Amino acid sequence: MTACDFGFIGLGVMGQNLALNVESKSYRVAIYDQLPAVIKDFSAQYADRNLVPNDTLKDFVDCLAKPRLIQIMVPAGAAVDAVIDSLVPLLDQGDLIIDGGNTFFEDTVRRERYLGNKGIRFLGAGVSGGEEGALKGPSIMPSGDASSWAMVRPLFEAIAAKVDGEPCVVHVGAGGAGHYVKMVHNGIEYADMQLICEAYNILHAAGFDNSELSVIFDDWNKGPLESYLIAITAQIFKQKDPETEQDLIDLIVDCAGQKGTGRWTAMTGVDAAVPLPTIASSVEARILSSRLGERQQASRLLEGPNNWQLVIDSEDKKALVNSVFHALYCSKIVAYAQGLDLIYRAGKEHQWGLNISKIAKIWRGGCIIRAKFLTHIADAFAVNAELSNLMLAPFFTSIMNQGQQQWREVVAIATKGGIPVPSIGNSLYYYDSYRASRLPANLLQAQRDFFGAHTYQRSDKPTEAFFHNEYWPDIQ
Repeated sequence: MTACDFGFIGLGVMGQNLALNVESKSYRVAIYDQLPAVIKDFSAQYADRNLVPNDTLKDFVDCLAKPRLIQIMVPAGAAVDAVIDSLVPLLDQGDLIIDGGNTFFEDTVRRERYLGNKGIRFLGAGVSGGEEGALKGPSIMPSGDASSWAMVRPLFEAIAAKVDGEPCVVHVGAGGAGHYVKMVHNGIEYADMQLICEAYNILHAAGFDNSELSVIFDDWNKGPLESYLIAITAQIFKQKDPETEQDLIDLIVDCAGQKGTGRWTAMTGVDAAVPLPTIASSVEARILSSRLGERQQASRLLEGPNNWQLVIDSEDKKALVNSVFHALYCSKIVAYAQGLDLIYRAGKEHQWGLNISKIAKIWRGGCIIRAKFLTHIADAFAVNAELSNLMLAPFFTSIMNQGQQQWREVVAIATKGGIPVPSIGNSLYYYDSYRASRLPANLLQAQRDFFGAHTYQRSDKPTEAFFHNEYWPDIQ
């Protein structure tokens, strides 16, 4: 029997579709899953494809050409370690394991070190695109030793999405860089989705029905907001429930799930001292949505405006659409600015040598956050690789300056109407804080010095000098 070129362990949605994608590029693919029924069903469904099912992990390893190339597609955490531990006794030195799941980057660093001591190669490869992207072409963010990347580069470039003829995959850097970048990608994704939801909430409260909302989002997708998430949102508003013939969106419970990558991003931002209020608030919004029973009880007890009804006349409704457009556009830029700031600083801290322009380019296709303006982001960092904040790039500065007034109006309307806009509002807070030449942190430092002698700097003294006021009064 001809040996297989590549192997997949884990035949969930992503694993199955990636396997089909690889096979479609003229590779012979070995497949294995802990559940025999999954292997049987998948291989039977695609019996005409060059897929080789295996009943045991040993059979799977034995059918692969050397050096073996194996991609793990199982849930992050203990499951990955379990698969690796099962593989190690069966592999030879020089074989390569790839973790293609949503793994925390520190685990990737640990696994690379562990396997390296045994002579086994390891790559962490973040994969974005969902079911469709996995099948038709995802965005892939691999990291690890450059020679290990060279072993799979032709295959990854073949299966990745293409934009302007360029594959949406690049060797991100060393160690855990790939999974770090994928983590932040997902953090931006959390923010992007929440911002769109808040825009929807405002327009819905203003009286726009689902058919009107579909037209609005479809129009937005023809301009600078063009993106995968805007496009699918327009389609969601058109979808009918086959059982009831009602609009499906109106039947879906407002209780959001999450898998952890957004939370990891927010927590990592705190650890790195990088402000991520848009991303963090999007995570918190999902958590708060899950407390459905509490929210329903509170709605009966706590007073405020009807947050599903804004009284706006027809002319003002037209103006509102334009204002929400600017608020959404500016907030999306802020979300990307925060995420890219985190990536930039992590690259410096870990000495990963990250190229943000190239990262932005591979996000242009295949991934969930693919968007028209990623080309402008790539261009901005190509011009200035040390750009401290995306908002300072001339293209984006102009957008922010043009839209900031309408953005403020939207936040004011939402606040007055009792409509929660945590991510749009926190984006504006970030924008105003970042452009503020003076913040009230002088009082904060005075408080810290008062109760803890933490010292402070003075505006009339050299910046390297720190002072403590010995004359604070005694407060009982």
